[in-house]
Amino acid sequence: MGTVTLGVSIAVPEPHGSRLQQCRLGFGDAAAAKIPTHVTLLPPTAVEPAERPRIEEHLAAIAAAGRPFPMRLYGTGTFRPLSPVVFVQVVEGGSACGWLQERVRDPQGPLARKLQFPYHPHVTIAHGIDEKLMDAAETELAEYEAAWTASGFALYEQGRDGAWRLQREFRFTTAAAGTTRERTPETAA
Repeated sequence: MGTVTLGVSIAVPEPHGSRLQQCRLGFGDAAAAKIPTHVTLLPPTAVEPAERPRIEEHLAAIAAAGRPFPMRLYGTGTFRPLSPVVFVQVVEGGSACGWLQERVRDPQGPLARKLQFPYHPHVTIAHGIDEKLMDAAETELAEYEAAWTASGFALYEQGRDGAWRLQREFRFTTAAAGTTRERTPETAA
């Protein structure tokens, strides 16, 4: 049957998600129509379909160990010249995202993988387009700001048409009595 391509991310909620997606499309990045606005925790990863129950169990356990945390985006940055990407920066919540992505990619887990570049939480607003348009994206959203409380993350699957579709959401458990700070994503460094 072959493999399926999965990704794990924190969705950028409305109205911010749609606004950033429309900006990305406006800069000429046609891929934005098939990619919900997000902060990546696991980049596109090929897996065997039979692994899905184990993957979902793994992700549910991670969500159960976490709790909601503040996320704030502000300003832009770029990975150029290493990678043709312009992004909105995560200025609050980055360490929690780092905590989560490490657990998602746990070497003993079903989604173990190494990254091509060090993890840097961000929201892509232009990828692989003309340099002048990349510059425009970086300039036009230089003062962009959005904030929300991240209450969980989600599993997505890429379809044959290239579109990413939500498969399942994983909500953080509210901090319960006796929960230690070490078990929460926002306290991880």
